[in-house]
Amino acid sequence: MNFSDLNLNTVLLNALNEMGLTQATPIQEQVFPVAMSGRDVVGIAQTGTGKTLSYALPLLRNLKFSTQKHPRILVLVPTRELVEQVANEFKKLTEYMNVRIVGIYGGTNINTQKQMVYEGLDVLVSTPGRLIDLTLTGVLRLKSIQKLVVDEVDEMLNLGFKPQLRRIVDMLPQKRQNLMFSATLTYDVEEVIKDYFYNPVKIEVAASGTPLDLIFQSAYRVPNFYTKINLLLYLLNIQKNMDKVLVFVKSRALADIVYKQLQNVVGDEVGVIHSNKSQNFRFRMVEEFAQGSLRLLIATDLISRGLDILNVSHVINFDMPTEAEAYMHRIGRTGRAEAEGNALSFVEESDMEMWHDILNMMGTKIALDPLPPEVEVSDLQLESETTEMPGKTLIKAPKIDATKGSAFHEKKEKNKKVNLGGSYHRTVAAKYKKPKTKGQKRK
Repeated sequence: MNFSDLNLNTVLLNALNEMGLTQATPIQEQVFPVAMSGRDVVGIAQTGTGKTLSYALPLLRNLKFSTQKHPRILVLVPTRELVEQVANEFKKLTEYMNVRIVGIYGGTNINTQKQMVYEGLDVLVSTPGRLIDLTLTGVLRLKSIQKLVVDEVDEMLNLGFKPQLRRIVDMLPQKRQNLMFSATLTYDVEEVIKDYFYNPVKIEVAASGTPLDLIFQSAYRVPNFYTKINLLLYLLNIQKNMDKVLVFVKSRALADIVYKQLQNVVGDEVGVIHSNKSQNFRFRMVEEFAQGSLRLLIATDLISRGLDILNVSHVINFDMPTEAEAYMHRIGRTGRAEAEGNALSFVEESDMEMWHDILNMMGTKIALDPLPPEVEVSDLQLESETTEMPGKTLIKAPKIDATKGSAFHEKKEKNKKVNLGGSYHRTVAAKYKKPKTKGQKRK
């Protein structure tokens, strides 16, 4: 279905044309009429299927001009990158509309954000923590909220935002429309729906855990970290179409190690992004990667949902995720906007159980390819990879007997201190005696 077939006004259609969008995705096509009717919506769709526009279009279509200061639409997302992404999508759609949009998140000057809120807004995009901070200052009031959107709710719950989410919902008006979007439908997500949604319409575009058809998936069996580095460099050398590669690792420390290893070979073509980096640095890395200045970007799972970058040629699971669902979010960074994508996984022996869980979740089979003969198997190991030799026991260092040996000597008499406790008080008491009571003074 084309966007012109939907009940959109001219200003929204003009904005979509300038964005180069003419055809609605399945989630956008199905959500639009339900959201326009005012019903609560639960949308289950994979990342990269156009969920942002699926709720932004009907909300903006129904939004009337107003000069009131307090927001009428609230969009909650789990990460700073998602705040920027969603707010920018709203701004692009309102190019020909008089709509005030503000995005707020932690890690930046709250006074600047207070000023933006004070000046008035219509659409507020926020992370839960900073939203609560601003409400506590009294500058932000939520009693005018008519529409609540909770995007990437499964990730929000995984990050521990459930208490904040409950607190925010309690501050909102009872009469409102709720829209929730998630890539997976977990027990915690079902609980949120049961508690806060009124007879919602559930729209599931693809079964939870089903991979995108346009993503070609493959995997290699790799023994250790440094062999993964050798394999990655080999693939980069022989596959010239790996021009925009997103590499996922399991921790911030490993992200920095992988970055340094690759930087020694590819130089300025590689960047790194994780939660220990400053916000300005993270935005700069994403911008350079999106523009093509960087060929590779090393990332952790925390920011996997905040990256909406077109034409990512490959996603590489350098480390396997700790949850099967996270695999879906990772590979969803490629194959976006109906483009073909590639996902490669480096699977160690310790990853086999997780790999089978991922395959079972997707209901598919992916063969584990052996290492190409040109890739050197490294004998080097990270400290975290070293294991005890079988049959060996750890020998503890014996305690030293201080009564033996030529270096032992008795303490001098003045150094043989006995702890009697409260030496200062004993000294003062001996000098000044105990003060007389009133009875003793009368005598």
